[in-house]
Amino acid sequence: MTATALRRMILSQPEALERMAGLDVAAAAGRLADARRVLVVGTGTSQHAAELGAMLLEGAGCDARWLSGAQAARWAVRPREGDAMVVITHTAQTAYAQRVRSAALEADVPLVSITGVGRGWPEALETVGPEESETYSVSYTATLAVLARLAHELGGPEGSPEQVRRAASAVRDVIADPRLDAVAVPARSLALIGCGPWGVTAREGALKIREGARMLAEGFESDRFLHGAAVPYGPADGLVVLEPGADVDKLTPALAGAAAREGMTVATLEAFSGHGDLPPFLAQIPLTVRLQLLADRFAGLRRQDPDTAIVGAWAEAELWDLGKPGVRAS
Repeated sequence: MTATALRRMILSQPEALERMAGLDVAAAAGRLADARRVLVVGTGTSQHAAELGAMLLEGAGCDARWLSGAQAARWAVRPREGDAMVVITHTAQTAYAQRVRSAALEADVPLVSITGVGRGWPEALETVGPEESETYSVSYTATLAVLARLAHELGGPEGSPEQVRRAASAVRDVIADPRLDAVAVPARSLALIGCGPWGVTAREGALKIREGARMLAEGFESDRFLHGAAVPYGPADGLVVLEPGADVDKLTPALAGAAAREGMTVATLEAFSGHGDLPPFLAQIPLTVRLQLLADRFAGLRRQDPDTAIVGAWAEAELWDLGKPGVRAS
């Protein structure tokens, strides 16, 4: 099978994470340290990073809230006195991220951006160079590492340089042996479920599979899956269960049993031996890489190109520019 750009980017992640372990985040953390509330904003994959980032900052004692770019830019959420903002965008071209950043700068709100390298935002913590595939991988995991480093700098239990290096080592192990043979391409669609941070990773993994393999995949929090989302699923569908062994999570393994009784093909992805000592949010990084590898594998099996994900009417420039400062629909 021809190597994809997606796979090259996946393979670059251990080194990228090691660089993030050594990133100096002190000045950026200082801009957040005295905030009464921290708003963490992202779109698409960056929204999933924002969700996990808000959880990490909450663990550091911050009053943190994640917002989609559209929520932050268009609706009733406005920075107020004492707020700080974290804006996540790999390209620095995402329409609503640009708008949110502009509003924060105009309001003189303490601001930290997380972007790719060389994007020209002076306040940014920079992660990695441009992604070579439209199915993003390394920029996401590097951003998670930066968010963990910020949270640790602010007093949180996760995100020390040593912990991030351990996550990089775990990613090397995953790349060497992803253990995905039990996850088959379903006849119709694939659901991924998990609890807490694993629910966010379920949605990120589903997005990679949709983009890379052009197949229907959806990610859910376990309780949302139970409360109606599971209704259409049956023998033509597959279920991937993420980390169901946590003591606090009895629902996820119970849902796996119910799915099997409904005729779904069920696979479980748990922490590898030796990775279980990663704290919960950093544990999302090697698990995310497994799901990226699954997306690349499914793309090959389905003869799809994961590197050109957005085509046709979905790729029209006007759609992508809407929401940028000063741009209106024609």
